[in-house]
Amino acid sequence: MTDECCEGNLANLTHGFITQVALSTLSGAITVLKTCEDLLSVTQQINIVNQCIEVISAKACDEADFPSCLPPNCWAEELAKVQINFFQKIIESMKSRGAKALTIACAITTYVKRSLPDIVFDRSASTIKSPISDDSLTSKHKQRQILDSIVAILPDETRQPVFSINFLCHLLRIAVLLENTGDCKRKIEKQIMAILEHVTVDDLLILSLRFENERLRDLECVRRIVTGFVEKEKSKSVICYVDFDQTPSPAMARVAKTVDAYLREIARECELSVSQFNGIANLVPKSVREVDDCLYSAIDIYLQVNADVRLAKENEKLKNELKRMKMYVIDMEKNHKTGYKTKKPTFFSSVSKTLGKLNPFKQGSKDTTNIDDQIERTKPKRRRFSMS
Repeated sequence: MTDECCEGNLANLTHGFITQVALSTLSGAITVLKTCEDLLSVTQQINIVNQCIEVISAKACDEADFPSCLPPNCWAEELAKVQINFFQKIIESMKSRGAKALTIACAITTYVKRSLPDIVFDRSASTIKSPISDDSLTSKHKQRQILDSIVAILPDETRQPVFSINFLCHLLRIAVLLENTGDCKRKIEKQIMAILEHVTVDDLLILSLRFENERLRDLECVRRIVTGFVEKEKSKSVICYVDFDQTPSPAMARVAKTVDAYLREIARECELSVSQFNGIANLVPKSVREVDDCLYSAIDIYLQVNADVRLAKENEKLKNELKRMKMYVIDMEKNHKTGYKTKKPTFFSSVSKTLGKLNPFKQGSKDTTNIDDQIERTKPKRRRFSMS
């Protein structure tokens, strides 16, 4: 079969056909690579796998920059047909060729939607179908491996979004559901944190959705993401010598408004505890809120839904009022009892005593004719009266 026996044998002809015909188009190269999945050890020895990956990455970059077919992202649909290990190598090869971040993001988004189709959120329904089921062709372990591989090749987070934040929130929700590693979830959270100013209430609600068989409410994800974003905005204001409390950035103001609206939505849930409600409400500083109407509305909704909390709050107010009344009554009783006892000298009483010592009438004559007029007058003689 090789040229060692005779020239133009099967091995040489096969290699020439693959190189000149099969690898001449993107779809042809994808087909050859897929056939290598079952003969991986053999194809790696004759270097067909690496050759296919290089051809596919080169043609995918060309199609992304200069589309020659419709729809324009048909190249991404072709890449989504291969196994995750091959796809990962193709993306790395595209990065080495200088592919744009938006091109990489398009390929990854398409692949995730094809390999995990239930990740797409149905906005018309109040729940989304869990991608984990007994009838699923792909096991939970394999899905976890796919997501780990996808997250590993995500472009570094930038302020300019390359992924939609809605997609990233779905990705994080699936990572929580599949119980992926903490590093995997933290990398997605950083991606969301970098573009949080574009988040909507629906995006944050994705992280608190109900699944068919279980109720997942991971408010901790929201807390970490918003807290990280606030800390980053504070550090930026310090670098720019700007008072964060006095002049918050437009991005911070938008996030604060969205968080308040999100709190108003989840306030209707009976499972939301008081500590969780307060935790979400205090995620953004008070100084960055332009208005507090949405926050007050959330508090009102929460108290209406959670009647026991409202009653507890009213009882606490009543207890405080009773304590004040009790202290008032005790003070009144003390004053009443001490009213009959000798009072302690006060300032006014000491002044009265001092003035009393200076009273000219306290001792001596009661004659007032020579007081304050500075006129000398002879004192009347004292007469002795006798009775005869």
